[in-house]
Amino acid sequence: MTTSKPTLHSIAGSRSFRVLWLLCELGVDVDLVDYQITDGSLQQDGFKALSPARRVPALEIDGITLVESGAMVQYLCETRADHSLMPAVGNEERAEWLQWLHYAETLGTGIQNLNMQHLFLPDPAMRSIPVMGIETKRLAIALKALEARLADGRAYLLASGFSAADVMMGFTVWAAAHYVDFAAFPNLTAYQDRLAARAAYQQAQALEGVQQFYTRDFYALPEV
Repeated sequence: MTTSKPTLHSIAGSRSFRVLWLLCELGVDVDLVDYQITDGSLQQDGFKALSPARRVPALEIDGITLVESGAMVQYLCETRADHSLMPAVGNEERAEWLQWLHYAETLGTGIQNLNMQHLFLPDPAMRSIPVMGIETKRLAIALKALEARLADGRAYLLASGFSAADVMMGFTVWAAAHYVDFAAFPNLTAYQDRLAARAAYQQAQALEGVQQFYTRDFYALPEV
């Protein structure tokens, strides 16, 4: 394994935040290459060669390029030493860690659909309010599993404490709160605050810059 400085191709406020945050938790220096959503930079030949789907994040590391944030998180945990962010193979928490690591993308699918409807359709008349309602309800239902997991004073997803599963999930919870009213999710609200208070989270925010997606704290369903 090589140890040269990795390069993270990123858009502020996207899934790339997960990877940048984890790199900060690990104390790994990174070269950050910033892109914009609408300026055509994702369509440049150089980036298309890195990311066939033309989406961020893309991580150049150890002579390879990874284009899935979950794969990046697991790869970093497996190849970087001196951390407690991943239970070892055979550890009783390993399956739970993997489950929550990937449950973040169960939530992410609904968030992506709502992003498209609320933020990216060029004409509001193109929206489907019934679809938006269904996706919002599905996202709220999926969040209930997290709310229950964090009951009874549990601070993080694993009983042993903070892990990279929280890094994957933390970004997702932050994004979900733009569409689902967290008044009904006090455990998730407190969880989100704990994660945002971490020094590495704040370091990643400073490195990333101002997010490009959300102009409001909350997007209510449009009235019919």
